[in-house]
Amino acid sequence: MAYSNSILKRIFDLVLGIIAAIIFFPFLLISIIAIKLETKGPAFFLQDRSARGDTLFKVFKLRTMVNNADKIGPSLTQQSDFRITKVGRFLRRTSIDELPQIFNVLLGDMSFVGPRPEIPSITNEYSPELKKVLDYKPGITGKSQISGRAALEIEPKIRMEIAYQEKATFWSDIVVLAKTPGAMISNEGNVM
Repeated sequence: MAYSNSILKRIFDLVLGIIAAIIFFPFLLISIIAIKLETKGPAFFLQDRSARGDTLFKVFKLRTMVNNADKIGPSLTQQSDFRITKVGRFLRRTSIDELPQIFNVLLGDMSFVGPRPEIPSITNEYSPELKKVLDYKPGITGKSQISGRAALEIEPKIRMEIAYQEKATFWSDIVVLAKTPGAMISNEGNVM
């Protein structure tokens, strides 16, 4: 059995998830209060994402746009999207909006390290070769996130993730996690 599908990876995710939930709870709470003070509506945003076996799960994020943004604009956001709130810009820039994905990890929908979960309208367009990425549990961070995700085209990004997952080990996941804060600070892409 490959490490990316192993019990060891799940145990690691659970232990790290519990620790991360405790450490990041104050940031999450402050963010929720800031969202509620700026705009009406829920603090959390749930969206369908493609998971292993081309199934769907709800990804948890902090809401960074006006309430019901999907009714007043396109489904895919742009950097200068008028629907993004002031608090939302900060949350996106710092990747704090992705903190609730820790709960996706604890529920078993995601892992800390894995391919980025995409929306179904994007994964439905994948070629059979690229659909191999759906054989792996999606992650909060991954090889493409620490390799300049924002600058990568979608196909090379997916190929990079597939190649990484085919050879992933416990230690290679530790390296990805260790490099994630640097990628966040350098603003190379939204990673937690």
